[in-house]
Amino acid sequence: MDDNYLIKSPHNLLIAGVDEAGRGPLAGPVVAAAVILDPQKHIDGLVDSKVLNERKRDSLFDLIKADALSWSIGIAAVEEIDEFNILQATLLAMQRAINGLTIQPDKALIDGNCLPKLLIPAQAIVKGDSKVKAISAASIVAKVTRDRIMLDYHNQHPDYAFHLHKGYGTKQHLKEIEQFGFLPIHRKSFNPLRTLLLQKQ
Repeated sequence: MDDNYLIKSPHNLLIAGVDEAGRGPLAGPVVAAAVILDPQKHIDGLVDSKVLNERKRDSLFDLIKADALSWSIGIAAVEEIDEFNILQATLLAMQRAINGLTIQPDKALIDGNCLPKLLIPAQAIVKGDSKVKAISAASIVAKVTRDRIMLDYHNQHPDYAFHLHKGYGTKQHLKEIEQFGFLPIHRKSFNPLRTLLLQKQ
């Protein structure tokens, strides 16, 4: 873990880490999180959410909520993904997450290579979720939040195993779409869904 980004300036800058979950799936929203960690409260085990199992992510999620100076969620709906494209929807979700913080950070560190439009300084860091603890924390918060949204969708639509595939384009999910059709939460602009819709016209 590279903490160079977290070194305090003489002015004691507040840094917000920002990451998203759900850019690739065929269904559901894209969820972003922004987290300002408390330098006085060290949280062990902050790494990229993708290398953690569900139980560990849930445990860290609770710790982050309890110990962070501030954390916030931003969501871009399926309709926004289809209207603007996934990149713009992701940046919109990140913007909403940062704007939702109860404390305004001095700088935002964003996972990836693109920046949302912000009123504060920001820096994009490729693979930031494995380099910066605040971004790791944001990746965990975003992932757990989105997974729970997808579990709710499974409860609403039990024919679709959203609790398992989380809306990604697995063989099981594609078979469910073929058998039961499209839901309002499916991203109609994503292939192969876009092609399937064109074929039905």
